[in-house]
Amino acid sequence: MDTFSYNVSIPAKDKAEAEQKMKALAVLSGKLTGKELEKLAYTVANDPIKTAMAKRYLGV
Repeated sequence: MDTFSYNVSIPAKDKAEAEQKMKALAVLSGKLTGKELEKLAYTVANDPIKTAMAKRYLGV
């Protein structure tokens, strides 16, 4: 698999949180397909009930 580099801006309260988010996004992008990430993003943006259930399941 090829690797591509991008410059992105991450909204965060501080640099530590931004780095935490980037590490998590890197793991997600390595384990999920583009289509799966799209569906995940759609669900988070448009289905607050499923998002709340997932957060509860994850303990966050």
